Amino acid sequence: MQSNAYGASLAGGAFDFESFVKKPQTILRFLSWVFSIVVFASITAEGYINPHTEGETKCMFNSNDSACSYAVGIGILAFLGCVIFLLLDAYFPNISNAKERKYIVVGDLSFSGAWTFLWFICFCVLTSQWTKTDIGLVKADAARAVIAFSFFSIVTWALLSYFALGRYRQGVSEFNQDYTDPAQDHSSPYPPAPSNYQQAPFTNNQGPQGEYQPPTY
Repeated sequence: MQSNAYGASLAGGAFDFESFVKKPQTILRFLSWVFSIVVFASITAEGYINPHTEGETKCMFNSNDSACSYAVGIGILAFLGCVIFLLLDAYFPNISNAKERKYIVVGDLSFSGAWTFLWFICFCVLTSQWTKTDIGLVKADAARAVIAFSFFSIVTWALLSYFALGRYRQGVSEFNQDYTDPAQDHSSPYPPAPSNYQQAPFTNNQGPQGEYQPPTY
């Protein structure tokens, strides 16, 4: 049975800040965190305009409020996800239970894969709506920044998915989840008795069957 599981010592280890910040996953999570802030902060601050000086404000992407709401929602959830998984990555070496590590790695892989797909949809929607927008009525720099960082988020989350998949495969190859203690494995048959078994060397002091031998004092 190997001593490693999912990229770290199975017995747990101390937190090394220097090596932690140099990991590709940490750098990518930080970049994803920054990109998500740019997206939802830009839309919140400058993404809604009032083209007719009266009435309600509209989304700067072709007045499609759904596009702005979707981008803001994806950005906020990505921001929270980056924070949570950064904390889990920092605590990961201290987890000695291989199954708990597996749950974290699978959660990371699932979340990263889902947000890669959601950011791709966000980029396509914003780009499509931007081509239909009257640029003279909106702040073009803010809109272009949102579209650009949506695209950058696709790249960072795709790389996070790749590293999470690699860590999952590494854990499967280094740790045998089906290991059982032979002493507690009741499904295994008992070993056969040795063929050279011999009866214990003792003599029968009793007389013939049916006769009583009185003891000698």
